Amino acid sequence: MKCLVINPGSTSTKISLFEDENQLWQESFEHTAENLSHFGHINEQLDMRRELILKTLDRRGVKISDIGVISARGGLINEAVKTGAYEVNGEMVDCLLHKPRMEHASNLAAPIGFAIGNPHGIPVYIYDAVVADEMLRVVKITGFKEIRRRAVGHNLNSRAAFIEYAKRNGVPYDSITAIVVHLGGGITVSLIRGGRVIDLISDDEGPFSPERAGGLPYYQLLDMAYSGEYDQVSLLRKIRTNGGFMSHFGTTDTREVEKRVREGDNEAVFLYDAFLLNLAKNIAKISATVSGKVDIVILTGGMAQSEMLTSKLAERIAFIAPTTVIPGENEMKALALGALRVVKGEEKARVFGKAEGSHPM
Repeated sequence: MKCLVINPGSTSTKISLFEDENQLWQESFEHTAENLSHFGHINEQLDMRRELILKTLDRRGVKISDIGVISARGGLINEAVKTGAYEVNGEMVDCLLHKPRMEHASNLAAPIGFAIGNPHGIPVYIYDAVVADEMLRVVKITGFKEIRRRAVGHNLNSRAAFIEYAKRNGVPYDSITAIVVHLGGGITVSLIRGGRVIDLISDDEGPFSPERAGGLPYYQLLDMAYSGEYDQVSLLRKIRTNGGFMSHFGTTDTREVEKRVREGDNEAVFLYDAFLLNLAKNIAKISATVSGKVDIVILTGGMAQSEMLTSKLAERIAFIAPTTVIPGENEMKALALGALRVVKGEEKARVFGKAEGSHPM
């Protein structure tokens, strides 16, 4: 069974071909700002990216008839979806192209996959969309009636690490309660019980990271917003790309920060410890949702390759649960394996647009 994986990002298009669980090849195409400047809207990039994929398949000697299933990155769907697989249908394509929650290149993945696969009868799925929402209703409540906490996180990689942990230990994943910490440019903390992400601390409310400011004292943030120095776009950019390590160290490179720590830079040691404490406090915070009854804390993402980070963090949170490390951001493999589980009958794909029951309190 060959699976084509499609993962478009803001400045790249990644594609790979899997045969069962083995990746045969992967290619990543960079799109410069200059290349994309003549496209007025993200949707106008669809044909360009689709043709790029088709030409790559042709160059690689892959016929469309060789492909058994297509797995596409789940975009920012403006409808309620859960984790797991969804069949890509015309209704989903229309939602992603014309009424997404937010404009982003990932919204093109399913429409491209559908355009390639549907005429040939090839099933197309998305898996663990970024906006998949299985959070308990009670954890969404805030001090403002008008504002609810949102489920926006690294669902794909976090659940892949969770499933991999269960597989390695030979236990059904629906019997485990885990906290999964995705350590990347942005950091999210997911609480997974019975395979469902029942609570999630997103990168705009949780720990600061190499790029993100994380949760901030909002009185001071309001002062900054109304200082006249920023407009909405520039302040959001500061929060999302110039916060965290970039703000404190002038770099987003964790290796550079840890080099300063190892060399005994007192300020770096102090700020790195503050980062670990901030992260540990958020892990402890989410554990309260299940009264601290957590089986395992899983550290994943690119930063989880740092032994300094993972060992120091494990010491801080040892009172909650044991820690294990499954490093890397394995999006392509996670997409492929999710679709293959559906094809093999190990999981059932949901149908987009079909009404489902509400979440429990």
